[in-house]
Amino acid sequence: MSKDQLASVAIAMTAKGKGLLAADESTSTIKKRFDAIGVESTADSRRDYRELMFRTDEAMRDYISGVILYDETIRQNAKDGTPLVKLIEAAGSIPGIKVDSGAKPFPNFPGETITEGLDGLAVRLKEYYDLGARFAKWRAVIDIAEGVPTYGSIRANAHALARYAALCQEANIVPIVEPEVLMDGNHSIERCYEVTELVLKTVFEELYLNRVFLEGIVLKPNMVVPGKLAPRQASPEEVAEQTLRLFRNAVPLAVPGIAFLSGGQSDVEATANLDAINRIGPTPWAITFSYGRALQAAPQKAWGGKVENVPAAQKAFTHRARMNYLAALGQWSDTQERAVA
Repeated sequence: MSKDQLASVAIAMTAKGKGLLAADESTSTIKKRFDAIGVESTADSRRDYRELMFRTDEAMRDYISGVILYDETIRQNAKDGTPLVKLIEAAGSIPGIKVDSGAKPFPNFPGETITEGLDGLAVRLKEYYDLGARFAKWRAVIDIAEGVPTYGSIRANAHALARYAALCQEANIVPIVEPEVLMDGNHSIERCYEVTELVLKTVFEELYLNRVFLEGIVLKPNMVVPGKLAPRQASPEEVAEQTLRLFRNAVPLAVPGIAFLSGGQSDVEATANLDAINRIGPTPWAITFSYGRALQAAPQKAWGGKVENVPAAQKAFTHRARMNYLAALGQWSDTQERAVA
């Protein structure tokens, strides 16, 4: 393990204003996205779509610090034969890789899941490093419902996250630690705070016990928000206040950066909440974004699988990336959101 290398990459991943593009949708997930826009999901169509983003010069150069890839994508070449990883590197971004194999039903814990993928991970990480990956992602999923989550499931997922993180660092790969408390359901923002606090404190306890180098990780948490079906929703200012209060109670100062997941929020909602959080500052951590749908929904719709729509899709991607760049600086506004990119 090179602590200097890990710390350097973690800092670069959360560089001022820049954020991560989560382009690591599994084959089944991206098929759902493509079905919604009437595009057949094939290896070539998935490649073409992701290539158009990686070739969007302004977005990749100025607003995106790194890209989380799926196993298929890190091995693919662009139409001209250039490895997609090389396109990302040429834009000044860092390639990363999703390494978990998904959340599966957790035996004896009805309604809860455990993320799998530890078997053989050390070998896969070495291969991914050779393919160009300098960071990785593992997502633990925590639901809120009647009697859920249980401490047993939280502890099990936190332990898996810590084992993954330790294996990553041994391979000189920065681990993104992603414990996601889902915003599904009708729970209040106070309930989200309560669950997220327990999750984060348990995760950092497990990271400590597994001797994970905190200066060489990036935390990818949910914001503190009410459930989507909650009768009372929260303003960006309330989300920001609750989220930062929680982090000051639960996140060690050694962590260099926090890159939020969008977690089912709309494009603009995720941007507005990120902006409100950064307006409160300063914080001891760099605070930015690691968005998938909140960056990609607009370009996917503009593209529609047609070559002639690539410029429009790239324009939409640049606009969304720039809006989140401004939000990561605490400088976003509705006026800029409505402006033509």
